[in-house]
Amino acid sequence: MTEVSPAVWAPSGGRHVLLAVHTGREDIVQLARSSAARLARAGITVRLLEDEAVALGIEGAQVVPADAEAARGAEIVMVFGGDGTFLRAAELARYSNAALMGVNLGRVGFLAETEPEAVEETLTAIERCEYSVEKRLAIEVDVLDDTGAVVGGTWALNEASVEKAERSRVLDVVVAIDGRPLTSFGCDGILCATPTGSTAYAFSAGGPVVWPDVEALLVVPTNAHALFARPLVTSPDSVLTVAIPADGNRARVSADGRRAVDVPAGGRVDVRRAARPVRIARVHAATFGDRLVAKFGLPVRGFREARRADPGREIGAGRNVLARDYVRGDVHGDGGEGGRDGGTDHDA
Repeated sequence: MTEVSPAVWAPSGGRHVLLAVHTGREDIVQLARSSAARLARAGITVRLLEDEAVALGIEGAQVVPADAEAARGAEIVMVFGGDGTFLRAAELARYSNAALMGVNLGRVGFLAETEPEAVEETLTAIERCEYSVEKRLAIEVDVLDDTGAVVGGTWALNEASVEKAERSRVLDVVVAIDGRPLTSFGCDGILCATPTGSTAYAFSAGGPVVWPDVEALLVVPTNAHALFARPLVTSPDSVLTVAIPADGNRARVSADGRRAVDVPAGGRVDVRRAARPVRIARVHAATFGDRLVAKFGLPVRGFREARRADPGREIGAGRNVLARDYVRGDVHGDGGEGGRDGGTDHDA
């Protein structure tokens, strides 16, 4: 983690924040409007995406096309929505040095930095440049035909999923690591995931949770017809290959569930570490373990203590899980307010 200086993005001294907003909900729109107004009062230029500007109706904002130049020169891409909105914003931020900062308004919101009730604190941190930036490993995906020629490609922050094109048929694959065949089997698909994506699709498919500061790549089969089909964790510099036999089912690659590329018959998919990481801004001091506890509602007290305090409930409904004060010994608390971090709302 490194401390952020706005001079990195705006040598002229002007500061810019791009908003990426789920405009389908009025409460999200209102929160984005109030946040934009506060940023503007602090002398920060607010940018809006062209396809969201009308719905947001923020006067004085700079409107930009939703393309590779949208976040150019911006310091922060501030995301209002769930993980889907965050992943959409990541497509824009990756072409620049802008850092993503999410306000969770979805269901889980694992990628988001803060909950709605902590927005004012987050805006203060942006105004004062009191935040740090995590560099998250991303992956590049090449799709090759049966001659080895590259015919398509994409990238992902969470995962690239090689999936069967026909749902009624099993997908036969050969998995190779660094050019050496490892195993083959029939399956529904193969996930090639990052540590960031380990809590998304890969987690649902039975893969391990990997702390985001661990540099690694994951291979997670989905519904494999094989005895040896365990998730694998490889070097971050490995090349993961999923080859599709010419006489088998057709396949496609889905990147973060947002971008799809067809795999030609007899082709293969190569996945490797991307040259450019995704930058995520952090304000709160909560660790990744704190986020796991908060998002998945994990029990953190001994089972005897939990029974004696309140059977069937780990913490009081009003407690702030990220404060972790009960871990430090306050196990008999009354369920009041915790520390300064966001709420416990249960988003990739």
